[in-house]
Amino acid sequence: MSFTIIEQARPRLHRSELAVPGSNTSLFEKAAKSSADVIFLDVEDAVAPDDKEQARKNIIEALNDIDWGKKTMMIRINGLDTHYAYRDVIDVIEKAPRLDMVLIPKVGVPADVYAIDMLITQVEQAIGRKENPVGIEVLIETALGMANVEAIAQSSKRLEAMSFGVADYAASTRARTIGIGGPHPDYGVLTDKREGQDEAEREYYWGDPWHFALSRMMIACRAYGLRPIDGPFGDFSDPEGFKAAARRAAVLGLEGKWAIHPSQIDLANEVFSPSDEEVTKAKRILEAMKVAEKEGRGAVSLDGRLIDIASIRQAKALIDKAEAISK
Repeated sequence: MSFTIIEQARPRLHRSELAVPGSNTSLFEKAAKSSADVIFLDVEDAVAPDDKEQARKNIIEALNDIDWGKKTMMIRINGLDTHYAYRDVIDVIEKAPRLDMVLIPKVGVPADVYAIDMLITQVEQAIGRKENPVGIEVLIETALGMANVEAIAQSSKRLEAMSFGVADYAASTRARTIGIGGPHPDYGVLTDKREGQDEAEREYYWGDPWHFALSRMMIACRAYGLRPIDGPFGDFSDPEGFKAAARRAAVLGLEGKWAIHPSQIDLANEVFSPSDEEVTKAKRILEAMKVAEKEGRGAVSLDGRLIDIASIRQAKALIDKAEAISK
């Protein structure tokens, strides 16, 4: 390990993150009864300019009056380039102690996070909030944000997570896209043409246009102790497409995914939860390593594969997540 030890962000279960417009109060009770780990009540993109102030009031009332259980409750504030953002922070934190986190959209530079951190700190000091300090999640959804993602990851002690906002990122990078969060038929490669081969025999392989962005954000998060979260998949009528996108994110090392429709919550929870088979294998790894340690060995073979200290870390992380889910 490096001599530089990075403090990990506050742990929270974050398999699914449900987006709920603050202007649509009919969805609040349904969201509260859902199986989402995290809910963000939105006053940004999902709310028209004329409705933003009322949406903020709706959110305050909902946070105070509805039983949200053990869910992590968050508000997505408006952008720092608007005159709504400061009120989103001050009013909700002052009047709704149930709020756990603030989601900052379109973060481009570390100073964006610093500004909201400062505002949160001042409000907490003013109201005497000492327990459950408000955490921060940031949306990386612009070219500027991705270019500065490593610096942003180190910008605040309140920072807990990063989400990849694929739609605005595509707009920012001028990407040619179809839908939100899915693949594109033009993003692929054609196999080399062999001598005498007919054009129809050549094979075409699709690629993932978001692989680099997701990977870079994930590395920044894991390097600096944050939770990396995949963003939306726009076609909520395509559950298999959603699960495929979620599985690719889970394989990369991301911790959860947005749900823009209630039907996507259980899909995300399923993909980002360890299976019984995985938990059983992880426990066997820990047991095998205990035996190896007693015998003075640093590695051991299990089911024909090498198991070492790195395997212990992976197994323990998986078991810890399974235990958090069971609670």
